[in-house]
Amino acid sequence: MLRTLPATPSTLWNPSHSCSCLGPLRKKSFHFSVPGSSKSQFKDHLYWSSTVRGTVICSLNKYEQYSSSTKKHMPQNVDLPPILPKKKKKPYPIPFKKIQQAARKDKKLAQMGIEKPQDPPKNGLIVPELVPVAHEVLYAWRVLIKGLAQLLHVIPVYGCSECSEVHVAETGHKIQGCLGRANARRRSLHSWIKGSINDVLIPIESYHMYDPFGRRIKHETRFDYDRIPAIMELCIQAGVDIPEYPARRRTNPIRMIGKKVIDRGGFVEEPRPWKSAHSTTLIDLDTYGASGHVSPPPSDIPRIAQETVYAYETVRSGVRRLMRKYTVKACGYCSEVHIGPWGHNAKLCGEFKHQWRDGKHGWQDATPDEVFPPNYVWHVRDPKGPPLKNALKRFYGKAPAVIEICMQAGAKIPDKYKPMMRLDIVVPEDEEERLVA
Repeated sequence: MLRTLPATPSTLWNPSHSCSCLGPLRKKSFHFSVPGSSKSQFKDHLYWSSTVRGTVICSLNKYEQYSSSTKKHMPQNVDLPPILPKKKKKPYPIPFKKIQQAARKDKKLAQMGIEKPQDPPKNGLIVPELVPVAHEVLYAWRVLIKGLAQLLHVIPVYGCSECSEVHVAETGHKIQGCLGRANARRRSLHSWIKGSINDVLIPIESYHMYDPFGRRIKHETRFDYDRIPAIMELCIQAGVDIPEYPARRRTNPIRMIGKKVIDRGGFVEEPRPWKSAHSTTLIDLDTYGASGHVSPPPSDIPRIAQETVYAYETVRSGVRRLMRKYTVKACGYCSEVHIGPWGHNAKLCGEFKHQWRDGKHGWQDATPDEVFPPNYVWHVRDPKGPPLKNALKRFYGKAPAVIEICMQAGAKIPDKYKPMMRLDIVVPEDEEERLVA
């Protein structure tokens, strides 16, 4: 006897399975403690330690679940953020009216000759309480790259050769969503090839600047600056010292009247030759050098997957905390990102109506997803089963590519990703597919 399926997938759920979203929500949060602390509330500790110029940074790498005092209900499924059209500028993260109000206030102070009050790091000084967060993010970034490089030897990942679609399963899916070249000839089906770590972690790079408040990068001088991962540059400006990429540490704040800097402590030439330095520590911080990791033994795969999930969550939460203080600019038309108070002047934008802007980027405040994109992929319940079908795509959920890989490797998935994966949705079987509206 066939089951009766509702018209909308949001109301589908299997009554025979116990749904965790109908009970008390077990909340996950970060807890930090030092070894030997009497106030530690945890059963299992896993500390990451890294030494950077004699400073030992220890961070907790384990979540602890505890029962919430208030009853909360998780949604059954959550729709992903809509894909923004490329023929339109991205929306401002901050309402445009608030941007105008702040600009009028700064202009009024400038007309009165009053200096603009600035707090760290807007005045060029680092925030001391965020230095451990920057060290933690950089170390978690290293662990994330290493863990993914090892898991890719075990978990198959496919990427479309014509678009940016990624799929994690034994075979590629048959969902018709390709927007690449000659997609009409392929009926919008993807052309699958073997994927790499750069298909999972989208490489977002930015220029490294010795002094973010110094001279702006011009189009003619763009080759004088190195391109490094944006997360790495953010951590450097937040207080991490890397000998190969030095940064200016100010002791006196800069002074501004409106948008004009009246005292920046003079221009300082960048130390050379720092660009030609080759260090093994920098290889672990870039996804392009992650192919040298060997395949792990089968017994270590679940542990590596769980550590990779923790590293991914640490990087996301740390980047969000750092971006609340440190200014990050993103182009409103393309994926270019710049870490600093002002964007660069390199004419490299080739997106919508770039001729009107002479190739210059349309800078605005960046969001954490632009610095560290989640890169959502289709969630596959049975990686070795039949490929996903286009007719049933509204029943499938999605998850970040890193989470999907770690889940298939045996890691426990955080609760916040379960609604978007639509685990409670009943996917029609083969004999029921023709009855789906």
